[in-house]
Amino acid sequence: MITKFGSLFAGHVDFDEMGFDATPANDRRLSDEKLAGVFGKAEKIILKMEELGFDTFWSAEHHFQHEGYECIPNLLMMYVHFASLTKNLKFGCGFNVNPMWHPLRLAEDYATADILTGGRVIFGVGRGYHSREVDTFGAPSTLTDNDANREVFEEGVEIMMKAFNEESFSHKGKHYTLPPEVPYRGYTLKELTLVPRPRTLPVETWQPIVSASQRAMDFMAKHGIKGIIGGGAAAGGAQDQVIKQWRDTLAKHGRETQLGTDLCIGYNFQIAETEEQGIKDARIYFEENMKMFAPLGFVRGLSEDQMSALAQGSSTARSANLPTVEDGVKAGSWLCGPPELVTEKLMDVQSRYPGLEQINVGAPVGTPLKVILEQLELFGKQVMPNFKK
Repeated sequence: MITKFGSLFAGHVDFDEMGFDATPANDRRLSDEKLAGVFGKAEKIILKMEELGFDTFWSAEHHFQHEGYECIPNLLMMYVHFASLTKNLKFGCGFNVNPMWHPLRLAEDYATADILTGGRVIFGVGRGYHSREVDTFGAPSTLTDNDANREVFEEGVEIMMKAFNEESFSHKGKHYTLPPEVPYRGYTLKELTLVPRPRTLPVETWQPIVSASQRAMDFMAKHGIKGIIGGGAAAGGAQDQVIKQWRDTLAKHGRETQLGTDLCIGYNFQIAETEEQGIKDARIYFEENMKMFAPLGFVRGLSEDQMSALAQGSSTARSANLPTVEDGVKAGSWLCGPPELVTEKLMDVQSRYPGLEQINVGAPVGTPLKVILEQLELFGKQVMPNFKK
């Protein structure tokens, strides 16, 4: 039964222009002042969510995005500040891209944030698909070397789980030997202890389910990691298949569960008087979102000609037979229309996945702050109460 609601804000600034007719993504460059404005924008969003009784604010760690799309490089630092402004809202890391971190630095930073916020930060791990940021930090991205990226990711998670859950630990793998056997105050170093360790154990950890590979699901189940579905391979008609595969994976690892257990499903939404009006209002945000994410592989099945047209924008993009917001509504990844229709669609999701306890509703990259706050208000007052009775 759905009882918890979160909202994802990936960290985009307010743009002066949006959509296919606006500046192509690769040609946009914003001022330092404009880019830093993302923190004030996020602060207004979390205060509205706290007021409305949302459960979790989710954001994303990304780097070097002078285009203004995902401009928050350190979630844990930001969340310690946000926790001081709120009393109940939790803060989800969606996601810390751990191949870019030394795993013990990330484990220390999370443990510190967990203690300072009284347990209101939710840990999240991801592999990293932006080659510009992951490879710059010295690790391969999924784009440049998918297999090597997975190796680094999995070994890093293994190390962090040891650090969280064991009073002292050691690790010898392909990429890390921890600790190095060096002399220290009269003895040879053999083990390490994370200081501090998290106050909340076991650490609640989430990971995106994108490719839905069996290897990835087995790894998650092994470490008790929960999955967030939203976009990628799990969108639209593939969602049922992915959720059943997850249930079967948990069963293989000794847990008999209902469909939807340990999952969160993410949706874009646009509440309006009618579904048609919601689609109309959302179109420009859908187009801006497409400009950002399609070249990164998040819109499957596009040809090279379509990708080229998207990069050129305007009439070239409009004549390239690209996916539309109507396609998103039909696939079920977009919820558009009056609160009653949005509620009805989520009630159907709840009935199909009885183990599902939480969902995310969010505004796509490009949505202005004013619209985000208005939409959260409508959802929080006219949709959420139907599930939180």
